[in-house]
Amino acid sequence: MTAIITAAQLAGESAGSAGSPPPVLLDVRWQLGGPPGRPQYEAGHLPGAVFVDLDTELSGPPGAGGRHPLPDPADFGAVMRRAGISQDTPVVVYDGGQGWAAARAWWLLRWTGHPDVRVLDGGLAAWTGPLSTDTPSPAEGDFTPAPGALPLLDADEAAALARDGLLLDARAAERYRGDVEPIDRVGGHVPGALSAPTTENVAENGCFLPARDLLARFEALGATQGTQVGVYCGSGVSAAQEVLALELAGIPAALYAGSWSQWSSDESRPVATGPDPL
Repeated sequence: MTAIITAAQLAGESAGSAGSPPPVLLDVRWQLGGPPGRPQYEAGHLPGAVFVDLDTELSGPPGAGGRHPLPDPADFGAVMRRAGISQDTPVVVYDGGQGWAAARAWWLLRWTGHPDVRVLDGGLAAWTGPLSTDTPSPAEGDFTPAPGALPLLDADEAAALARDGLLLDARAAERYRGDVEPIDRVGGHVPGALSAPTTENVAENGCFLPARDLLARFEALGATQGTQVGVYCGSGVSAAQEVLALELAGIPAALYAGSWSQWSSDESRPVATGPDPL
């Protein structure tokens, strides 16, 4: 099963034409620095979609783990059950089109053991059907998180992977180089990491590039057979989009969830600046 779904495919599945229960829909619209996603959700969303807040429900409180540390699995499970998700429920998540927040929800559900999660390719902008302003009240699901189904890196493991494998930095290239740093304590990147901005995973319409193109991109960066791959970003959100792109290319990758917000807050950690070492 692919990790993405087209708007046309979703329309068919939501109508029950695929011969299986329609998926639970999660609206996770979010944008770094705002505006908040809930007002957008209330103004119009896919019919039946439940809003999930990235800052408070797909993340734990900011602190030593970074700006968007992983949520407590028990808390995350409660949010998913309230959204109507059970262990055998198909789930489709979407955002406003960046793919960052949707991929964060996809990654969390997959990491905690849910087997059937897809991201709406292109986000809400790809949807041509009607929108709704109704707030659904789904029946409680039974999903119980079992963390560990996807690989996860801590800071030391990310540092080791940058030396011995392939660690990709999913942020904009200027933040990787340290030219600018609008959010975190200091600019730059994990020594040995390579720049791989998420913008290069998608086409102009916000949909993911074909799998063959993604594979060619990542192979050119060094993701060859047998190489361990990890990804980080600013706070572990956009990196999930890159992990998803890698999966579409057939390349398993680990997520460094603490990302640069955690790494750069520790003054004992080395910081590299400038272009790729290649």
